[in-house]
Amino acid sequence: MRFALSRALTEGLKRLSRAHESTLFMTLLAGFEVLLGRYSGQDDVSVGSPIAGRNRAEIEGLLGFFVNTLVLRGQLGGNPTFEELLGRLRQTTLGAYAHQDLPFERLVEELQPERHLSRAPLFQVMFVMQNAPLPQMRLSDLSFSVLEPEGGTTEVRPDAVGVGDGGRVCKGGCNTPRTFLSGRRPSVWWRTTAACWSRRWRTRGGRSAN
Repeated sequence: MRFALSRALTEGLKRLSRAHESTLFMTLLAGFEVLLGRYSGQDDVSVGSPIAGRNRAEIEGLLGFFVNTLVLRGQLGGNPTFEELLGRLRQTTLGAYAHQDLPFERLVEELQPERHLSRAPLFQVMFVMQNAPLPQMRLSDLSFSVLEPEGGTTEVRPDAVGVGDGGRVCKGGCNTPRTFLSGRRPSVWWRTTAACWSRRWRTRGGRSAN
């Protein structure tokens, strides 16, 4: 399911981020964790987020897969204001960035959480932001265009919300889960729920930006 934040809302969220020395990613994630807390009834939620793993100049030009997964914990206890929550999440995110070289698998090994075949350890949802521009590919006699995936293959948990910062407008999407390893299409219930979530998230963002 796709959605877009208006230009005015995107600019308002960017101003809010700058005012609190945060990034747009942190602000959007804070709003998303508020939404998760409201729906789950929990005041301690964890969200996974991938990181490129290319934090050293000597590996920037290397081919290979360096991506790692960070676990970002949102502590909603004490009924904080959005600005207070954003400050907490800023510290959490910066701390996670400082230890991004620790492999996710090693973290799971050390913490030894209770495991379930139906979901990933430590978190059940991912939040992804793509703000790096896609390079323009040019080859003689060939043209390229970006194709959106149609979801024709089985999706594996955790479910994910992705956002792209296109400059003036933020656009994103929510992966609608299939029955675990069955390949069946998402139910009408899930599509309706995902649409409701995206509306509430945009509403939450609008209130925070004003």
